[in-house]
Amino acid sequence: MSVSEELRVQLATVEDELSRLKAEFDDLTLLYQATIEHGEAVEDQLAESNLELQQTQKRLSEELTEATNYIFSILPEPRVAAPRTQWLLVPSTELGGDSFGYHDIDADHIAFYLLDVCGHGVGAALLSVTAINVLRSAALPNTDFRDPGAVLSSLNDAFPMERQNNMYFTIWYGVYQRSSGALRYASAGHPASILCKKEAQVLTLCTPGIAIGMMPEMSYRGGHCVIEPGDRLHLVSDGTFEVETAPGEMLSFNDFVERLSRADSPGEVLEWVRSLNGSGPLPDDFSLLTIDF
Repeated sequence: MSVSEELRVQLATVEDELSRLKAEFDDLTLLYQATIEHGEAVEDQLAESNLELQQTQKRLSEELTEATNYIFSILPEPRVAAPRTQWLLVPSTELGGDSFGYHDIDADHIAFYLLDVCGHGVGAALLSVTAINVLRSAALPNTDFRDPGAVLSSLNDAFPMERQNNMYFTIWYGVYQRSSGALRYASAGHPASILCKKEAQVLTLCTPGIAIGMMPEMSYRGGHCVIEPGDRLHLVSDGTFEVETAPGEMLSFNDFVERLSRADSPGEVLEWVRSLNGSGPLPDDFSLLTIDF
């Protein structure tokens, strides 16, 4: 083969290789353009989804705020006439299940109560509000609302946990008779209330009984004591004292009671508990109702 023929063969080979490379380059260019276009479409979809997510989060936040405002709207105004009341409810980071109330049953009897639904969120808040409204409106049939044990038994019949999305609640319910100074009370799995007598004696008021809704046909036994002018009664939720004072160490109920008995207001107790808990929100709702007789 002559030199010229060999060069022609080599040139043809180079031209074929250039054609192949050009075809590959064109294919890669098309692929790149398609990728860019797809990426832009994905970015548009992500931006749209992100906007929808932000709008949904904003709506849910507004609805949770409305729910929280409603819960506070049904809480009673502090009483200025004896028995006087002070109270404080500070939800944890989520919508909680604490609530409380007080109302006149008749001219001689007044009821005080505080309840705590298990868990947090909208479901717990709804059950809490429903139970409080039932108590406030005396909407339990064939129930003497001056008898705390009977009230808890009727609540247990009305709110079985299998009909409440497996939720239950604890409660302390007391009835004060103005004419005699007698206080009758009953509790269902709830922390004791603390009675600070005017002579500095401190009593814890609690009766045995499991939480409302956990078992059917429960009968709750009541207790009683005598209230004197100058006495102070505290109704609490477990969120007021179940805090860590150090890693792995919890505040004892006795220590809490001792500090509570010296406090002038619920706000003072809250600040003390927060100082023990450290930075960040409390692990559970803080609910404290103080009654001065």
